Amino acid sequence: IAISKEKLPGYEEKLKIFFKEHIHSDEEIRFCLEGSGYFDVRDRSDEWIRILMEPGDMIILPAGIYHRFTLDTKNYIKAKRYFVGEPVWTPINREEDNKKPAEAHP
Repeated sequence: IAISKEKLPGYEEKLKIFFKEHIHSDEEIRFCLEGSGYFDVRDRSDEWIRILMEPGDMIILPAGIYHRFTLDTKNYIKAKRYFVGEPVWTPINREEDNKKPAEAHP
């Protein structure tokens, strides 16, 4: 996936979706190829941890980890998605889930 105004149709709306706090039923694996951005993840105390992604970085978010994504000031990232079997990208937004972080973590 390439995220920039020039490369992603519906860029502004997609960024809003990516930044909404959510979980997935499957793990999420990303490898940064170009550009940079941030994954924010919740710890068990419901505090945000910000993780900078730059070229060569990989992140694995286990299923049930609340997170969100945003670009940095460069407004561009190109990342590869990895998965096992059929990809399931459906987010479960936190307000729809109503679980506390400790309950969401397996």
